[in-house]
Amino acid sequence: MMKIFSSIQPRTPPFSLYKIFLSHYSRTQLSFPTKVFFCQAKSDGAFYSGTDGSLNLEVVSPTLLVAEKEEAKAVLTLFLKKQGLSNAIATRTSKKSDHFIDHLVSRLHSKHKSWYLAGRELTTLEIRDTLIPYLESLFEEHGDILVNVVENYPNPPGKDKSAVPIPPSNPVSDSKKLKAVSRVSETDPDGGNLRPHIVYLMDLGMDIEQIRSITRRFPSFAYYSLEGKIKPVVEFFLELGVPKENILTILTKRPQLCGISLSENLKPTMKFFESLGVDKNQWPKVIYRFPALLTYSRPKVMESIDFLLELGLSEESIGKILTRCPNIVSYSVEDNLRPTAKYFHSLGVEVGVLLFRCPQNFGLSIENNLKPATEFFLERGYTLEEIGTMISRYGALYTFSLTENLIPKWDFFLTTGYPKSELVKFPQYFGYNLEERVKPRFTIMKKYGVKLLLNQVLSLSSSNFDEALKKKMKKMQVS
Repeated sequence: MMKIFSSIQPRTPPFSLYKIFLSHYSRTQLSFPTKVFFCQAKSDGAFYSGTDGSLNLEVVSPTLLVAEKEEAKAVLTLFLKKQGLSNAIATRTSKKSDHFIDHLVSRLHSKHKSWYLAGRELTTLEIRDTLIPYLESLFEEHGDILVNVVENYPNPPGKDKSAVPIPPSNPVSDSKKLKAVSRVSETDPDGGNLRPHIVYLMDLGMDIEQIRSITRRFPSFAYYSLEGKIKPVVEFFLELGVPKENILTILTKRPQLCGISLSENLKPTMKFFESLGVDKNQWPKVIYRFPALLTYSRPKVMESIDFLLELGLSEESIGKILTRCPNIVSYSVEDNLRPTAKYFHSLGVEVGVLLFRCPQNFGLSIENNLKPATEFFLERGYTLEEIGTMISRYGALYTFSLTENLIPKWDFFLTTGYPKSELVKFPQYFGYNLEERVKPRFTIMKKYGVKLLLNQVLSLSSSNFDEALKKKMKKMQVS
């Protein structure tokens, strides 16, 4: 640990100095690809009207919409910065692009319609994981003037000479992409039917537009043979136990998998990860969660593993992390893992333990997620030491939305009559659904006229909760 954090000593500065304290940390960025592209959005009107099976916005609360727009702006800003734009230009573009931000939010709702209908809120990581692949796939049109396109969405980009261009695309590469995409719809010269691998993919459940979309991102996909590449990989995944419906998601996320030799690359790579502790019985879930895992080079993987070992994690613990959160290997050690570890260490958190319990923290932005959460608790009177204790006791604390989770639950907590020290003892409070669990439990307790410990109110099952209330009542009557 001293090797990583030798210059950092845990401390508890006054809040007035904390703003300065925060500025000493370098900004961290999400890992994005080196190119950015854009294509026209579809069915925005249908989405907002609720027709064609899309989600009606009446299902989503206004406060949730505001929060999601801020999350979308953060993702877009970081994406643009990763393309080489300055922080000022990236931030300005996000602020000026309200219509495009609305479009990104509409994609969240369309992608996770069933979750919204069930009252399920997206976490920051889920929002990021939904939008990043979409931004990565917007590469066919306007790649050289992305900022102009985003700011003018949904109208065609203007001819503003001051617009900041993204480096222009390669004409030869564009020509190859167009040829590959057109090949998807071409019929076989012999039989007049679509090519065999296209028919096979459609039988799996893909539609022709999905196949085109994959081909735009990865033109080689249009030239893969059915028997030599696509079918063997699909059948291998099915034999592993991957559900058929998940195959489509896997191929959409990482079509390159079909170009990898089963015997020379794919299977040896899986054995390699198993040697690192990945549970071989969990491969269907691991591959579905992060298909790209099987395409990473061993040196890149070992760079991440070496860092986890530096944190003091055992090989067994690292295997469990890779199984539960395989995308940990996609995070840059120097841009993500190390700065985030340094930040949590400054709060007095045992970083290795936190990473084992909730590795998702290390995919968050220090500037847009971690620091605002810390400031939130500082402004409410908690010390850095208390905040560190809360994170240590509940690793998922910082993965929740500030606007849609922490703030409303804090506001309700103030009405309960409990001292704020109860949240240091039981920060898991923020993990319970406010409307379905927290408020109903407090209503019942108020009806009984008793007061239980905060963890009893929320963590007990319904039967045990009733029993605890009755015991408390009897104790009060005796006394």
